[in-house]
Amino acid sequence: MAERPLDQQHPQSPSPPKEDMIACVMELEAALLPCLPARELQAIDRSPHPSHQSGVDSLLIALVDGERHARDFMDAAKKLQLYFIGLQREDQPTYAESLQKEIAMMEEEFKTKTELIKKQERLIQGWQKELKDHLEKHNTELERV
Repeated sequence: MAERPLDQQHPQSPSPPKEDMIACVMELEAALLPCLPARELQAIDRSPHPSHQSGVDSLLIALVDGERHARDFMDAAKKLQLYFIGLQREDQPTYAESLQKEIAMMEEEFKTKTELIKKQERLIQGWQKELKDHLEKHNTELERV
C-alpha cells in the first residue's frame, strides 16, 4: 500500500481527518495480520526441508519475522494513538479561549444576580410603602381617638 505516514503530513494541505484515521487503521491492520501465530506456524509446516536443522531455521526465521511484524504493529499503533491524541488537542480550547469563556460566564452570572438584586429592592420598596401607608393609617386613627 502507498500510504502516507502521519508524521509526513503537510500543514498547508492536510487530508480530511476521516481519511487520516482510515489510513492509520488500515496500516494498523496490515501490521497486525502478519503477527498472527497461525501464519507463522503455516510457514514452518510448509518448509521444503523436513530435517531438524531446517525446522529450527524456519522457526528462527518465523520468530524474527514475528518480532519484525510485532514491531511494525506497535509502530502503527503508536501512529494511531498520536492521531487520536492530536484530535483531542484540537477539541480542547486554548488558555485564552477558556479564560474568555469563564469571563463570559461570570459576566452572565453577574447580570443575573444584579437583576435579582433589583427585583428584591423593588419588593423591599413596595413593602416600605405598604408599611408607611399602614403607619399613616394607624396614626390618623390614633389622632381621631
